[in-house]
Amino acid sequence: MPGAAAGDGERTIVVLLGPPGAGKGTQGEQLAAALGIPKISTGDVLRAAVRDGTALGREAKAFMERGDLVPDPVILGIMKDALSQPSAARGAILDGVVRTVPQAEGLQTALSQLGRVTTVVLVFAIDDDVLVRRISERTVCEACQTPYTGHMPGSACPKCGGRLVRRADDEPDAVRQRLKVYHAQTAPVITWYATHGVRVVPIDAVGTRSEVQARVLRAFSR
Repeated sequence: MPGAAAGDGERTIVVLLGPPGAGKGTQGEQLAAALGIPKISTGDVLRAAVRDGTALGREAKAFMERGDLVPDPVILGIMKDALSQPSAARGAILDGVVRTVPQAEGLQTALSQLGRVTTVVLVFAIDDDVLVRRISERTVCEACQTPYTGHMPGSACPKCGGRLVRRADDEPDAVRQRLKVYHAQTAPVITWYATHGVRVVPIDAVGTRSEVQARVLRAFSR
């Protein structure tokens, strides 16, 4: 299976869904390497379009400079451009691209214009309490910005001796709020995909990176 994303002329698009801290970014990188296709995130393509000064990039920049959210049609247009590049001729792993039902609908419409496309949705599942503990264990050095896991806030950075702090959005209450928003937005997305003929595969996200990766590869190969 590694290195063979799809048949000739067909793209395999893997949409990653999962709560913050579930490890989908890391697993997406590993799956992209195994399949030989790029991993693409909304932030990456948006920054690239703005940097390159494309028409859609200039439009997005105008929203960003006003402090407004970039609307879905602009994001999806930029995403379609990215998926039209030769590097994505065989497909791509999409991380953070779909968060709402309108985004899922818009993406499928864009994909339908790219020829033969097979879409697979991987949903990384993990208990909220486990995620709260996992994320709240993350700290970063105020001085050198080195990230750590399992070091208490206020302790000394092993690298430079600076003070370790927990980011505001990694505080337990903030994590619970982020999870609440995720569940409210994503449950309808999963239902939408499942009722529109798209393969939805749940992935147990508890375990080591290699254990979760093995589950991803097994599920994908099936």
